[in-house]
Amino acid sequence: MTRKHKIPVGEGEEISAVHHEAETEKWIFFCHGFGSNKEGSYETRCKQASEAGFNAVRFDFRGNGESDGKFIEQTLSSRIKDLKSVIEHFSPSKYALFGSSFGGKTVIHSLTDLEPEAVFLKAPVLFNDTMQEYEEIVREKGSFTHHGEKTIDMKFVRDFQEYSFHEAKENINCPLHIFHGGSDTTVEFEKTAEASKKLENDLQVMKFENEKHSFSENAEQKMMDNILTRLSKLL
Repeated sequence: MTRKHKIPVGEGEEISAVHHEAETEKWIFFCHGFGSNKEGSYETRCKQASEAGFNAVRFDFRGNGESDGKFIEQTLSSRIKDLKSVIEHFSPSKYALFGSSFGGKTVIHSLTDLEPEAVFLKAPVLFNDTMQEYEEIVREKGSFTHHGEKTIDMKFVRDFQEYSFHEAKENINCPLHIFHGGSDTTVEFEKTAEASKKLENDLQVMKFENEKHSFSENAEQKMMDNILTRLSKLL
């Protein structure tokens, strides 16, 4: 069973979330990427998680999908606030977090305040220089538009520069699992390999050879099987 929620995040705005219900106290929350939304693969992931006995929640960050706000107004800080608001709304006793691409960066920097039992990341943006091309265009032209309608400006860039992986890694106090395509040209696997050398926590990195930023159906299923198997032991 699924249930839609409108979750207030302040300033009169709400974000749209979908809860795939299960009769347990085990939860996983899914965070989409930079210009994505909670539909498509996130619906599939949540269905699988729910069928496996986990309450699964997918939601749109402000400026995306069915949530309030304009994309140009969102920042990494606002996304972190959105995620924290979703967790607070459902108030789970034990939960895990999943973040894809820029959603991975959102998850990592939310760990200052959140305490999940596990974190799962798919092709995560960890180092700030992954967004360097976008930043350079914004500094030169004042804005940058991605996917034809997703525009960022200096507000986004200034906020983004307030965050660093070096500081964020100190707040990772749970098992961390990273899934990354070996042929990813959007967020290169080498970034994950570099970051893994700097992490001292319980870490698992799975490299999917010949997979790009968007996984094939086969790789996607292998990732979800791995996540659900590990969740069953952790939650």
